[in-house]
Amino acid sequence: MAFLSKTEKLRIAEAVSTAEKKTSGEIVTVMARASDDYLQIALLWAGFIALSAPGLILLLKPDTSVFYLYEIQLSLFVAAMGVLHWSPLKMFFVPAALQRRYARRLAREQFFVQGLHLTHERTGVLLFVSVAERYVEILADAGIHERSSKGEWDDIVTHFIADVTAGRIEQGFLSAIAACGDKLAQHFPRHKNDQNELPNRLIEL
Repeated sequence: MAFLSKTEKLRIAEAVSTAEKKTSGEIVTVMARASDDYLQIALLWAGFIALSAPGLILLLKPDTSVFYLYEIQLSLFVAAMGVLHWSPLKMFFVPAALQRRYARRLAREQFFVQGLHLTHERTGVLLFVSVAERYVEILADAGIHERSSKGEWDDIVTHFIADVTAGRIEQGFLSAIAACGDKLAQHFPRHKNDQNELPNRLIEL
């Protein structure tokens, strides 16, 4: 999945602006290329490949010199690190549970980094996507939880996940923004003197 074009990002910003015209809630959109560089995974596999090579070589050619084995180990390690730098291949070796853990952690970090916990009525909503992990999450602040029933936002999250997983990132954001705006308007209608407290643009990491 590729990052969005300038036009697509502009449409997302406009959708946030439109949604916030009917609510005092604040919607922030964040998209990360990946939630971590997963360098430890690349190092682990490159080390495994490099350390396994001498044993295999000695089985086939027992008289191989130590210096030659060292050269092969070093070359394989460097080559493996280079190949595993390619994100799609690297992500193949990252356990799904680890991907979710890192993406979930980044989503919560961004909730605070972007100031969603600082809105006047605690009505901030974060729409978070991490592309490499195909991870989607919607986080709402305390004020929203106080007025929302359990499972009230589940359908929005389900459709958002389905769109992003299918590669429809822009559509996922647009649909989720509109749905969140409608949901927020029910509980937090826009005040006469309401001010925009957080940015409407898509934040890219």
